Amino acid sequence: MLFSIHTYGCQMNVRDSESVSAILQAAGHSQAASEAEADLIIVNSCSVRGKAEDKALGKLGLLCAAKRDRPGLIVGVMGCMAQRLGPEIFKRVPALDFAVGTRRCGAIPRMVRRALAGETGICEISDLLETPDVPDAHDGTACTAFVTILLGCERRCSYCIVPDVRGAEYSRPAAEIVAEITALARGGVREVTLLGQSVMRYGLKNPVSHDTDTPDRHGLTEPFARLLEAVANIPGIARVRFTSSHPSGCTDQLIQAMRSLPQVCRHLHLPCQSGSDRILKAMRRGYTRAGYLDATRRLREAMPDIAVTTDVIVGFPGETESDFQDTRSLMEAAGFDNAFIFKYSPRPGTPAAALPDDVPAAEKMRRNRVLLADQDLRGALINQRLVGTVQEVLAEGPSLRNASRWSGRSSGNKIVVFEPDPALEPGALVNVRVTRAAPQTLYGELVL
Repeated sequence: MLFSIHTYGCQMNVRDSESVSAILQAAGHSQAASEAEADLIIVNSCSVRGKAEDKALGKLGLLCAAKRDRPGLIVGVMGCMAQRLGPEIFKRVPALDFAVGTRRCGAIPRMVRRALAGETGICEISDLLETPDVPDAHDGTACTAFVTILLGCERRCSYCIVPDVRGAEYSRPAAEIVAEITALARGGVREVTLLGQSVMRYGLKNPVSHDTDTPDRHGLTEPFARLLEAVANIPGIARVRFTSSHPSGCTDQLIQAMRSLPQVCRHLHLPCQSGSDRILKAMRRGYTRAGYLDATRRLREAMPDIAVTTDVIVGFPGETESDFQDTRSLMEAAGFDNAFIFKYSPRPGTPAAALPDDVPAAEKMRRNRVLLADQDLRGALINQRLVGTVQEVLAEGPSLRNASRWSGRSSGNKIVVFEPDPALEPGALVNVRVTRAAPQTLYGELVL
């Protein structure tokens, strides 16, 4: 069969979609050139916000409606929403063929066979205590790759549904991760992003062996710092990134690893969610405003060129104008290079869902727009300082907006658009002199 996967949500979901693609191809199926050509369409769903679920349900409804004109089309759903809703999803989308939970990707070929035999309403929801399989998922066509190192989350932030749909923390063995990335490097990958819901907790829940034949040159003993060192030493890997982070993980060893290992990029995505101590406590984030700002201070003292980005939630239950202004001032004090700002939406079963959702939708939108406008000004000022500098860029290929130009990312994770050299190939590290800056993008010319 020809298959297509439509992905919503985070980089973990992108990696899961890559895994399912590899599993289906190993089972004899082929990836369709477009959704219109596919015999099998799978929606990889997200549950982090209500809007994400609405989008996935809407997409599934349209796909199932298309079955009237496309006899034999099989439609399935995977991911966090499928795990959360379970069999209930078939009441929402009656013509859906199958649903599979977050740690059961390996079941999909079997479910496809059952659907081909005429079954409908097939549901396999994960036992979130089981050890998941993480198959090789790289197709050999890109110079960057995502690699899962930590699954699940146990932080239990009051607004977050991830622990209920992704399960308990599980750290993959370091040797297994290094072997996967070594194979990726042999296949042409130059940059890897290490993934985990709270990635810097790697190795803290279940012990992981550090037997990766990596010499310890920097006195690193913490599991995540040691893993960064092992990955940085893999021949062919020019860059290492990781996400998503938490202020508690900004230890001296983590900062030492980032500063000492040239392959580790000078960028950290560090969600703050709020700048109000009262709201942070209600969110159960486990740090204070002062603690968060101390983490960013220590990072910048060690690496003045580091770029820090963040996530923010506006309109959490009980958030007053004063709380909002605390968030606004924290963002200014932290000097974020970029920020992803979300309007709070209650998630079923979370502690925050029992609280009154008392910030009106119009006020959430206003606060969202204020922070976005602030960030555009801040980002423009930060990026303007880079005009005239030379940035090392991993060339990824033609720009999505202008195919005559190429784009790539700097070590600080800034998108850089430039005129390519005819001999340039994806995966090359090139020097680009910045000639113009926008709030989220740099423009420049190759330095040959």
